[in-house]
Amino acid sequence: MNSIDDNLKRVRERIAIAAEESGRSHEEIHLVAVTKTVAVEAIQEAISCGVTVIGENRVQEALAKYPHVKGSISWHLVGHLQRNKVKKALQIFDLIHSLDSFRLAEEISRRSQELKRQTDVLVQVNTSGEDSKFGMAPHEAIPFLESLATLEGIRALGLMTIGTFSPDPERVRPCFIKLRGIFEQAKGLQIPNVEMRFLSMGMTNDFPEAIREGANMVRIGTAIFRG
Repeated sequence: MNSIDDNLKRVRERIAIAAEESGRSHEEIHLVAVTKTVAVEAIQEAISCGVTVIGENRVQEALAKYPHVKGSISWHLVGHLQRNKVKKALQIFDLIHSLDSFRLAEEISRRSQELKRQTDVLVQVNTSGEDSKFGMAPHEAIPFLESLATLEGIRALGLMTIGTFSPDPERVRPCFIKLRGIFEQAKGLQIPNVEMRFLSMGMTNDFPEAIREGANMVRIGTAIFRG
C-alpha cells in the first residue's frame, strides 16, 4: 500500500493539473481530507504531510477523535447533521458543509447565539435528484439563502453538492455545472449573512472534473488514506 505522503502528492498533482486546466492556481483549491473511519495515527501522519483541514461525516466519531488529534487544523463536518447533534457539533467544527433545511438553520442559529459565536455553513444542494442524497432541490437554494438573512449567529459561505456516482465524467459534470450556476447567481445578489466564498464539490472519484467546473473546495478521503 502506498504511504499517505505518496497519496497526498498524487492528489495534489491532480488538483494542480485540473486547476490549471480551469485557468486557476492550485493554491485556490482547498483540500479537505475526509477522515471517516480513519485512525488518529493516520490523521496525524496526514497533518505531518501538510494537511490543514480534516472532514468528518459524523459528530460522534469526531468527538471521539478531537481530543487526540494534535496540530493547527480546521475541522469540517461534511456529513449530514441532525438537529439534536448541533450543540455538540458546534464544540468542534469550524465549517458545516451540510445545511439543508430552515429548521436546522434555526437550531444552529439558536445554539450559536447561546455560545455568542458565529457559525459558518455551506448549503447542501441535491443536484443529482437522487433520493439517497441529502440536500435541497436546486430551485430552492436561492430562496433558502435569502431566508438566512433573518437569522443571527449563522453565515453561509457557499454551497456543497455530491455528484452522481459514476465513472463517466459526462454523467457527473451536469451536477457540478448546476451548482456553479447557483453559486454565481447567489454571488450577484449580495444577500445578508451570505458570502459565496466556497464551492464544495468533488470527492475521490470525481474531484478533477469538479475543479474543472469551478470547485474551489474538494473533499477527498479514499485517495489519501487508502490510495
